[in-house]
Amino acid sequence: MSSACEGCPQAGGCNIQDSCEKKNGPAKLEPGQGNDIRCVIGIASGKGGVGKTFVASVLAHKLASMGLRVGIMDADITGPSVPRAFGLKGMLEVDGNDRIVPVETEGGIKAVSLNLLLEDENSPVIWRGPVLSGLIRQFWTDVNWGTLDVLLIDMPPGTGDIPLTIFQSLPVDGLILVSTPQELVSMIVAKAGNMASMMNVPVLGLVENMAYVKCPHCDERISLFGDDKVLVEEAQNMGIRVLDKLPLDPAVTALVDSGRTEDVDVSGLLDEASESVKALL
Repeated sequence: MSSACEGCPQAGGCNIQDSCEKKNGPAKLEPGQGNDIRCVIGIASGKGGVGKTFVASVLAHKLASMGLRVGIMDADITGPSVPRAFGLKGMLEVDGNDRIVPVETEGGIKAVSLNLLLEDENSPVIWRGPVLSGLIRQFWTDVNWGTLDVLLIDMPPGTGDIPLTIFQSLPVDGLILVSTPQELVSMIVAKAGNMASMMNVPVLGLVENMAYVKCPHCDERISLFGDDKVLVEEAQNMGIRVLDKLPLDPAVTALVDSGRTEDVDVSGLLDEASESVKALL
């Protein structure tokens, strides 16, 4: 038994046992024919509501504004939000080789999402884990991504079937964790980081979202969720550095919520996260 599994109540019987025992995990799926994807980065969190899709979308825009060819896979199947963040409408189509053609944003970011396969974006997705995992694999093997410098994967919160499928099946080069400063969230983020470690996926760092708001009158920083000391200590204990601290900015939030992510002024936003991704290219 791997030392990573010692003390786990599922040791010897869970479906990640084999990957814990092998240094490189199971064989990864090859990308679809003709695809050339240089780097795959997961954007993850331990729980929902911390702004993971916000960070993934703004980071995609930031990287694209730096001249990189960027794609974003909306892997949060039961709660897909990427199309809304970029104002994407319509249905995904297939090319002559029966491969899914991503929708492109005005800035050239390629995106796939289940919400671009549903006639009504408000339709609930009530699927079992194996079906959800199968769709993730199709988003990798059956999509005509073409040539990308970076593919960002907006992962669902938690450590369930879909994150496991992504880590086991896709060649993830690095993970960026997203958290708010709350103590409870910090603890749950540690679970996601530990899962990545067990699956031999390097964690590039942590983005602290909604770290503060700026007073519109005096520019004083106000910590809405209190001191981030616990979060910073948790990151240090895990050997993870805090990449960026993002403010809660109503103007930026309004742009993303209205589908205008590419209108966000990204100067000064996610500088460290974007440089960490570029360093892998």
